[in-house]
Amino acid sequence: MTTTAMKLVSVDEIREARERIRPIAKTTPLVDVSDLAGRPLWLKCESLQPGGAFKIRGAYNMVARLSDEERRRGVITYSSGNHGQAVALAARAHHVPAVVVMPTTAPAIKVDGARGFGAEVLFAGTTTLHRRAKAEEVAAERGLTMIPPFDHEWIIAGQGSLGLEILEQLPEVRTVLVPIGGGGLISGVSAAMKQSKPDVDVIGVEPVTAASMKNAIDAGEIRTLEGAKSIADGLMAVRPGDLNFAYVRRFVDRIDTVEDSEIAAAVRWLFVRAKIVAEPSGAATVAAALRESSAYAPPVVTIISGGNLDPADLAKYL
Repeated sequence: MTTTAMKLVSVDEIREARERIRPIAKTTPLVDVSDLAGRPLWLKCESLQPGGAFKIRGAYNMVARLSDEERRRGVITYSSGNHGQAVALAARAHHVPAVVVMPTTAPAIKVDGARGFGAEVLFAGTTTLHRRAKAEEVAAERGLTMIPPFDHEWIIAGQGSLGLEILEQLPEVRTVLVPIGGGGLISGVSAAMKQSKPDVDVIGVEPVTAASMKNAIDAGEIRTLEGAKSIADGLMAVRPGDLNFAYVRRFVDRIDTVEDSEIAAAVRWLFVRAKIVAEPSGAATVAAALRESSAYAPPVVTIISGGNLDPADLAKYL
C-alpha cells in the first residue's frame, strides 16, 4: 500500500484518543530550560507519565477500544520495556490479563515495573523481531489480543495526543525533536503537528548505531538492520513499522542521528543542570539540541520520552 493510499489518522481521531486516555494519562509539564541551554529550549517531560514514559497514551487508547470478548481473553505485547509497562498499566485499569515479552537484555527496572503492574513477563532474544515472533506464538496459543508497540493506528492516535499538548502549551513552537524507536511516537506527534500547524519542523532523532528509520527513509523502502546496539535500549528497533514508515515519509522533515557519548552527556546534563531524570532513549533529543552545531529553528521542544533509568546506570553516566 502506498503512503498516499494509506489512511492516516486525522486530528479529530487524535482528539478523540486524547479524551479516551484522560482517566490515566497526564498533561505533562513543558519546562523552559532556555537559560541553562543558552538557546530557546523546552523539555516535554513524558518521563512523568504513569509508568515513566509516553507509552501509556497509545497503550491505554488501544486497550480501551477492545471488545468485551477481547478483554476477557487477555492481551499480549512485545517491548523493550516502557510499552510493556504501559500495556500492563492499561490492562490493570480495565481488569484485563496481560503478558509482556521482553528482550533478555531488558533493564531490571522495566521488568520489575511490568510485573509490578500485574503483567506476566516472558523473555525472547535481543531484537524487536525476536520478541515479536515469541509474542505472536503465545498470542496464537492462548487466544490473546496483540497490543503492538508502534505499528497500529490506535497506538499512533494515542501518541498523537502529545503533539496537541505541545501546541497548546507553546503555540509559537517552531521545531519539535522526537526520538525514534519503531516510529509510533513520531508518527502520532508529526500527524498532530503537521495537520494543525504545518510550518512546525518535526525532526526525528535516532542513535547512529540503531538508525533503522533513517536507513529506510534514505533507501526509499523499509529495510531491516543486521543489528542495533546503543545505550538507548528503547531506540534499538532493527526495523521500523510499515505504518510508521508511511507517516515519517508524509509528515517528518528529516531524521538526525546522535552518538552514544552525546546521549550519555545529555543524561548527565539533564540530571545535573535541569534536575530531570531521563533514560538514554529519552535524552537522545536533548543530545541533538545541545550540539553547538545545531541549527534548529527556535523555539525548540525536545520530547523526554521516558525516565526509567536504573540507579546504577545513572551513577555511571554521572
